[in-house]
Parts: sequence; structure tokens; C-alpha cells
Amino acid sequence: MLFNSFSYFIFFPIVVALYFTIPHKYRTVFLLLSSCIFYMAFVPYYILILFAVILIDYYAGIKIEESLGSKRKAYLLLSIISTCIVLMFFKYFNFFNANLLGIANFFGWNYPIGFLKIILPIGLSFHTFQSLSYVIEVYWKKQKAEHNFLTYSLYVMFFPQLVAGPIERPQNLLHQFYERHYFEYERVILGLRKMLWGFFKKIVIADNLALYVSRVFDSPHDYSSPTIFIAIFFFAIQIYCDFSGYSDIAVGSAKVMGFNLMENFKNPYFSLSIPEFWRRWHISLFTWFKDYIYIPLGGSRVIFSRWCFNIILVFLLSGLWHGANWTYIIWGLLHGFFLVGYRLAGIFTKKISNFLQLFPSAFKIFINWLITFLLVLNSWAIFRAKNISDAYYLLINFWVGLFNIFKSISASIIHFNLYPLKNILQKIFAPLPGSSFYFFFYLGLIAILTIVEIIDYKFNLLKIVSIQRRWIRWLIYFAAVLGIMNIGGTRQLEFIYFQF
Repeated sequence: MLFNSFSYFIFFPIVVALYFTIPHKYRTVFLLLSSCIFYMAFVPYYILILFAVILIDYYAGIKIEESLGSKRKAYLLLSIISTCIVLMFFKYFNFFNANLLGIANFFGWNYPIGFLKIILPIGLSFHTFQSLSYVIEVYWKKQKAEHNFLTYSLYVMFFPQLVAGPIERPQNLLHQFYERHYFEYERVILGLRKMLWGFFKKIVIADNLALYVSRVFDSPHDYSSPTIFIAIFFFAIQIYCDFSGYSDIAVGSAKVMGFNLMENFKNPYFSLSIPEFWRRWHISLFTWFKDYIYIPLGGSRVIFSRWCFNIILVFLLSGLWHGANWTYIIWGLLHGFFLVGYRLAGIFTKKISNFLQLFPSAFKIFINWLITFLLVLNSWAIFRAKNISDAYYLLINFWVGLFNIFKSISASIIHFNLYPLKNILQKIFAPLPGSSFYFFFYLGLIAILTIVEIIDYKFNLLKIVSIQRRWIRWLIYFAAVLGIMNIGGTRQLEFIYFQF
């Protein structure tokens, strides 16, 4: 069931009303059944796969807690391997099979294994990682095994964050299913505000930008380099509004019922470095890889060459987690190299620190932000590309397009002649459905997002709204709802991260 569907607008109020009506002892069962209905709205029989993962890790957690010595490790490995086999089969079998077929064809070998006609279960990577975090935490004795099968099932299947996160830890979520939650007006309103902003980001901003982005990325060779630069920039905004919008709706939905989920985004495009970007973007995934792979490998407490290996491996796996395509793998590796390069640059800049003192701090902040943002934009070009060939073409034209836009604007200003700017705008307008109005409409939406993000970055958006007078608050709510109803995307689009 999509958050941005009519079904959810019916489903969620009914679930909330019944949740606060029924006795506390029945709420776990009720939420579990509701989560099953929510998940089965996609492909009903795939819930069997989800329950298979739940069964494996539920019993593995108990056995790990009960066992001693090498048996504990054996049960942990059995759980990890079994869960990963499910993920590998559905998500990566055809990808690896296609690559093996290509190698066989290159050497002229016979390769008899065919491809499977399977659909990737929605959110498989998310709930397998959440399940794995549970068994690892039990193994590390940071979490007691959950003996109530229904409660553990709900931990994996809790519908607000079931299909696209945040990827919760058992220490944060499991105990909340035992707590009594009451209808508290202030908390419910806070959750609804969070949901409303999430819907606005997804339906109004992301889904509108999707029209321009899809046209350019589906056939990049048909468009000029300035158009490609704008499409990459628009995609950066689209994927942020799409994914953070989902996270806001998920966190808000849970909060309405009394549950606290972790924040998944913290104004990532205001980052002044790539490491800071990853502390602000998809936080639940980044911390998952940090805690369960990076730190066990030695983290930063190792020699520089080993640290580089750890970083590259983590981001290689992160890229592979996102999808069975070489573009995702290269995207992950690129961010790994960005982090290595950042550390090397830090060593270098220490030697010229006296020279850097000559520049105002505001200028240095701007340069750091600009470099970080351009690097992130580069990576999004690869992430969104259909294949490696398109990714290469997009990257080349990204920089050419940026140069051409800068040159045209500069020429128009210096020579007081609007022709260069008009010429470049005509190229940028090419993917739009017959009217340049849409381009300025998109810029207006991005301006609204930027203003709100600045307010949130400086003060905390929801708190600022909550202290306003009632008529101001309701005016904001009315404007957001009006925008969703009247200028939202014309198509009901799935959230981008559902495919992961």
C-alpha cells in the first residue's frame, strides 16, 4: 500500500482509531494484522517470504541467547547466511547470472543457466537488514532475545517503516510494543504535521520534478548538456524529497500512535563535506553499515591503507545494497573514494593552513559546501543512469552543461545582452510539456523547499510551526493541503526507494 494512495488515507485513520479503542493486550496482534494487510496490498503471496525471514531470525535469536561458546557463533552465521540467501536469490540472482553469461560468451563457453522471472519483494533489503540487526545485537549481548513471536514479527513488519525504513534497532523499537500508548493531542498533532510535510515533499515537489527528470534520463542523448545538468540537479531534489518524504510520513505515522522512530535525514544538502553528508543522508543505513561492518573491520583504529580498504568495502556493499546494477556499485565506490580523497585533502590542507587563513570564513564555508554539493550531484548522475554508458555520457555533459550555463549567464551580464541566456533557456525548456512555465514552477517549488530547509536547519521546523498563533498554523496546514490537492503530480508514483 502506497503512502500517497487513497487506500492509505482510508487505512491509516481506521488503524489509529481502532488502536486507541481496543485494550492494550490486543494491540500487538492488531498492529501485526494491520501490517500484514498493508504489505499484502502490493503482492500478497510475498508475505510468505517475509515470514520465512522472521522465522529464521526469531529462532536464531533464542538459540544464540541460550547457547555458549562456538554454538552461539554458529547460530549467528546460520541466521546471517540464511537471511542473506533469501536476499541474494530475489535481488541479485539475475544480475550475477547475466554477468556470468557475459563472461561465458566472451570466452565462447556454454552457459546453460537461465534467468528467473521473479519480482523483487517490496522493501526486502530494509526488513532483512532490520532482522539482521536483531540477531547481531543478541549475539553481542546488547539485546535480549524476544521470546514472543508476535512481538518479534511486529518488530520486523511494523507498517510505517516496513518497506523503506528507517531501519530500526531492536533496542529502540522492541520495548515500545510493550508500552501503553494513549491518545495525546499534542503528540498526535506533531505526528500529523510531520506526515503533512512528508506528503508535500513527495506529492508536490518530487512527483512534479519526476516528469522532467524521467524524460532526460530515459533518453539523455536527445538533450543538450545544459539540460542534462538541470536534470541531474532536479533529480537530486527529487530523490531527497521522495525518500525524506517517505521517512517523514513513516515517522509521523508511528508518532501518531505513540511510537518513536529514528530520524533518517538531517538537511543533507547543507553538508560541508562528504563525511558530513553521510551523517545526514539515510542515517539508519549509514549507521547500520558503520556499526555492523565498518567498526568490526577495525574502523578508523587501523593503519591508513587498511582504513581505505574498510571505507571502500563498506561503500561498495552500500552500492550493491541499493540495487543489482553496476551503476549502483560504481555510485557506492565513488562515495568511498570521495571519503578517502577527503581524508587525503585534510592532510594536505594542514600544510597550507596559514594560506587558508587569508580567506573569510564565509567564503571557505561556501567553497566547502559547493564542492560537496557538486560531488554529490555527480554521484546522483551515476545512481539514476540506466547503464554505465549513459552514466559516462551524463557525467561528461554535467560539467559541460555547468560551464555553458555559467558562460551564458556571464555573457548576458557583461554585455547587457539577453540572447545568450535566452538561448540556453530554450535548451533547458526542451523536455517540458510545451510551456516554459513549468521550469519556473519547478524553481519556485525548490525555493520553497530551500527556505523551509534553512528554517529547519537553524531552528527545527516543527517546533517553529508549533509556537505560531493558531490562525497562522491553520493557514500553513491549509496551504500545504491545497498544494497537495491542486499542484501535486498528476500520476500516483511509487517511492523511489521501494525498488531497494
